[in-house]
Amino acid sequence: MPAPRKDRKPWPMSWIVLAIVVFIPIYTYLTLHFRRKDPAFVPYQDMRDRADVIRLLNAGYQRVTVDASRPAESIGPADPTLPAPGGLPAVLAKTLIESPLLPESIDSVSAERTAASAIDYQIGLTYTLADNKRQLSGAHLYERGGDLVIVADFERLGGDLLARTREGNALITIPPGSIRPGTYRVTVVGERASRSWVLLVR
Repeated sequence: MPAPRKDRKPWPMSWIVLAIVVFIPIYTYLTLHFRRKDPAFVPYQDMRDRADVIRLLNAGYQRVTVDASRPAESIGPADPTLPAPGGLPAVLAKTLIESPLLPESIDSVSAERTAASAIDYQIGLTYTLADNKRQLSGAHLYERGGDLVIVADFERLGGDLLARTREGNALITIPPGSIRPGTYRVTVVGERASRSWVLLVR
């Protein structure tokens, strides 16, 4: 076997730079062009969501994801609503694989008593949290027969982050077509205290 040549010269730096300059744009184009547009597959979360849907359907529930936001301005005066027991309805609590993180109490609700199924239905509410380690993350509507259960979902803050106050307000927006015409008893759920009212949907 011949001995390696000791006078072998390394590649010129200009060729290496040229290879990098050519490779990076091609790689970037291919990555962006063929990247999957759907959210990344999260096995545990996806399987849990599918199991939740099956269990809810078997229990007679329809679930709709609704928009929940923190309005910059305070919500108008609250319409009279009735106090309701805290916690999820027993059947719903037994059906969900993982219980949502609820506010401690729903203090007031501002919402119309009639709605049109073809337009948004908005619910303003004020709430109190059990501690300063959680923030609003979304909301779900659960419909079963003549009952509508609205759950404002919260998530725990990581690290040393703290919310400024335990009291807050939220605006829940139910998209058009989510509620069929009829008369419903609506309940916005808190852990210890909820609020409810009767809604007529046309």
